[in-house]
Amino acid sequence: MAPGVKEDKTMKERGSEYFKLIFLLLNISSFVVPVTGYYLKLCNINHDKAKCANNNLNSVPQDIPSTVKGFDLSDNIISEIQASNFKNFSVLTQLELQRNRISKIGPGAFADLISLKRLNLNNNSLGKLGDDLFQGLINLTELNINSNGIKSLESTSFKSLTSLTFLDISNNTLYRLTNVHTILQHLPTLQDLSVKSNDLTTFNSAELTNSSLNVTSLDLSGNPIAVFRITANVFPNLTWLIIHFPSSSKKPMEWDIQNKTFLSRVSTLDISAQIIGNDAMKTLRENFNLKILKMNGMKHTQLTALINVSCSIPSVSTLQLRDNNLLYVKAQFFHLCINITEIDLSRNKIQNISEEAFRSPRGLTILSLRQNKLLSVPAATRNLPTLRELDLSMNGIKTLECNDFTNLIKLRELSLNQNLISALKGCVFKDLKRLEVLKLQYNKISELDGAFQKYLPNLKQLQLNLNELTAIDKGEFEGLQSLQNLALDSNKINDLTNGSFLGLWNLTVLLLNNNTINTEGLPKGLFHHLINLKELDLSDNKIKYRSSKTLTDPPFSKLSHLETLVFFGNSRHVKSFLPSNFLQGLTNLLFFNIRKVQLVSLHKDTFTYTPKLQKLDMSASDLRDLYPELFYPIRGLETLYISGLNLPSLDFLIKANLTKLEFLQARKNQYSVYSEEVIKSLPALRYLDLQSNSFTCNCDNFWFRRWVVINKQTQVYDADNFVCNYPPDLKGVKLLDFDDRFCTVDTEFIYFISSTCTILLFMLVSFTYHFLRWQLVYAYYLFQALLVDLKFKNKHAPSQYDAFVSYNTNDEPWVIRELLPKLEGEQGWRLCLHHRDFEPGKPIMDNITDAIYGSRKTICVISRRYLESEWCSREIQVASFRLFDEQKDVLILVFLEDIPIAQLSPYYRMRKMLKRRTYLSWPRAGEHPELFWEKLRQALKTREDPGEDRFLLTVDRP
Repeated sequence: MAPGVKEDKTMKERGSEYFKLIFLLLNISSFVVPVTGYYLKLCNINHDKAKCANNNLNSVPQDIPSTVKGFDLSDNIISEIQASNFKNFSVLTQLELQRNRISKIGPGAFADLISLKRLNLNNNSLGKLGDDLFQGLINLTELNINSNGIKSLESTSFKSLTSLTFLDISNNTLYRLTNVHTILQHLPTLQDLSVKSNDLTTFNSAELTNSSLNVTSLDLSGNPIAVFRITANVFPNLTWLIIHFPSSSKKPMEWDIQNKTFLSRVSTLDISAQIIGNDAMKTLRENFNLKILKMNGMKHTQLTALINVSCSIPSVSTLQLRDNNLLYVKAQFFHLCINITEIDLSRNKIQNISEEAFRSPRGLTILSLRQNKLLSVPAATRNLPTLRELDLSMNGIKTLECNDFTNLIKLRELSLNQNLISALKGCVFKDLKRLEVLKLQYNKISELDGAFQKYLPNLKQLQLNLNELTAIDKGEFEGLQSLQNLALDSNKINDLTNGSFLGLWNLTVLLLNNNTINTEGLPKGLFHHLINLKELDLSDNKIKYRSSKTLTDPPFSKLSHLETLVFFGNSRHVKSFLPSNFLQGLTNLLFFNIRKVQLVSLHKDTFTYTPKLQKLDMSASDLRDLYPELFYPIRGLETLYISGLNLPSLDFLIKANLTKLEFLQARKNQYSVYSEEVIKSLPALRYLDLQSNSFTCNCDNFWFRRWVVINKQTQVYDADNFVCNYPPDLKGVKLLDFDDRFCTVDTEFIYFISSTCTILLFMLVSFTYHFLRWQLVYAYYLFQALLVDLKFKNKHAPSQYDAFVSYNTNDEPWVIRELLPKLEGEQGWRLCLHHRDFEPGKPIMDNITDAIYGSRKTICVISRRYLESEWCSREIQVASFRLFDEQKDVLILVFLEDIPIAQLSPYYRMRKMLKRRTYLSWPRAGEHPELFWEKLRQALKTREDPGEDRFLLTVDRP
């Protein structure tokens, strides 16, 4: 039949490979690493950022997942950073270590932080920076080591920071510029450098060598520099220079710039608090092409002369003159400043301004008079047709007149916040046709008097919060067709009418929180005009509903674009309801806040109208139970706050089907047992906050306790401080310290036994397969042949063939050329051959058994390939069973090759038969093949009684 399957490798080679595999399985336990749970001690993780700030930590916590991208350890008492503290944090991009007590950083402490972009070590106690302190930080772009008492550093301290662009090493004691050079020589990409307050007394470019640096911003403020000398072009790209210092002496700083091109690219210069003499003024005029000049706090300098010199620099466009104790702004201050476009006079003590003060700057666009002592809008700010921004905030202005903003036709932003304005007039903004931002918060405004009914067609932002408004009359904002943001929070508004917001078609944000709106429901149609509104804040008022009955005119039915609705803190001390269709129309609502609303219940249809809701806060209410049906319409909910509701359990979540919920805060409730079904019903949960709940420490919470420790997906906030409240003898014990071993069998021992049995079974199977393979195959075929024999033993149908010829396909040429012509052609026997007589489509095994039992004899044509063939082996097994079971001489063995008995040892059944039976050998026929064919004819002719005619066969034994 089919050729036998040959082995690809020797038994020795295969045995070696399998024992190697077994050895690997035996040692696989060495790769199993115990994991810690996803509960963090004194830390919190939100949006891939771990926050462990201000927790009195004296070392870096080791239970932070290595997948975080931000790590805040500020405001603790950590004194040392070790190499193991940030191991495997390869994706961390931001590390905050400021305001600790760090005095030592071990070698390679930051070696694994290959993705770190920002490192903050401000306000520690490093003192000295060692060799290659920042090893591994090849991608760091920002380093802050402000206020560390640094006195010295190694020349290689910064050598690994090849990508650094920002360095703040201020408020240390470097003393000499050579120390700064030590820093710069290893920072080829540095652009922003701050070395303020380092007790530098001179700045001489010679100490930086003659190499060119890429620094674009240099902050030298707070250093008592007496000489500023530039003798080489060491800062060819410098555009921002800060060099202010409040000198204790009246001696001006010496400026020595030997080439006009060295600082020609500096566009922003801050010389605040300096004493500027005539030489310095000349230096400013001749060596800089400034755009922005900051001269704040120039108490020992003649300010008028300095301003005139500054304005003589043609490129200067911005003057910052804060903190100069000006009481009166004279006309001559800016009479040479024809190119100035921005003037900042904030934080002076200005009481009066000459009417002509700002006439010379013909292109003035920004003017700040913030935080002065003006009692009214100065006439000097009128008739400035190019002005775009005017800041009059934090003064003492009490009234606004109709001509205060005359001819400010290009004004875009007006700041009048934090004054004493009590009322507005209808004509006050008549010239501000292009105004877009108006800030009036922190005043005492109680009357609007039609100020917004016309004149401000382009206003987009109006801040009227923190005033004393009590009512919004109908059409009060009708002229603000372009308004997008309206802040009316923190007033005393208690009356709103149907037309209060008429005309605000483009409004997107409306803040009405923290007023005194006291009404039985919201007025009908109040918000119907706000068709583009996206955010509405009604928190901290006294709006209430007495029942959950359906409203005929829901308050938000026209607000299909609203995304945020805050109803926080309404009717705090009065039991309230929400009508079942309160949210009707809010088809795009994403966030709904009803925290601290004393709701008695929520109708099951409340959220039917908000299918896109993602965040819901209903904490601190009187809701004592929640039903799964309430959440059916909002399957996309991601954040849920249900703290302080006195809920008896969280079982409602099992059927709520909140498969996308990621954040759950459920503090201060009455449940003490947390079932496995609740947690498994929230497959997307990332953050769970159960603070201030009671916990039962028995086997009912066994699964929850284990889950808190071993789960790696959900952060259980403050789990380390969960305390048992029941049973009484465990009260005060921490939940994670509760011994739950008696709640279950020793699973570790079971795992050990199971693993051991599996490995031993694998070894046994492997050994049996490699060393007893043929015995197993033989047993299989023997059993199969037995089944076949039982099937046919009682059948006595007449034989269809004289003999079935069993042979290997490789021996088919001999069968066709020698055997078939002799037995069928000459002797007339009818033979059964598999390639000719088997029934097509019939199973091979059925064809074999039918052929053997349908023939008087079975001729086995045996060769080495025959013995290796799977199908030939099956044929001889069936034939031998017929022989031994029926006790009939039905088997004729014909050897085509001489095969020693020693080579037949794997074929136990064949060797046993040869010891008991005679056979024919074709190789031994030699020169007398006629005798071979005659003996074969006689064997076919004999009766099937094995005791008769045995003499006809020559006994040939190998």
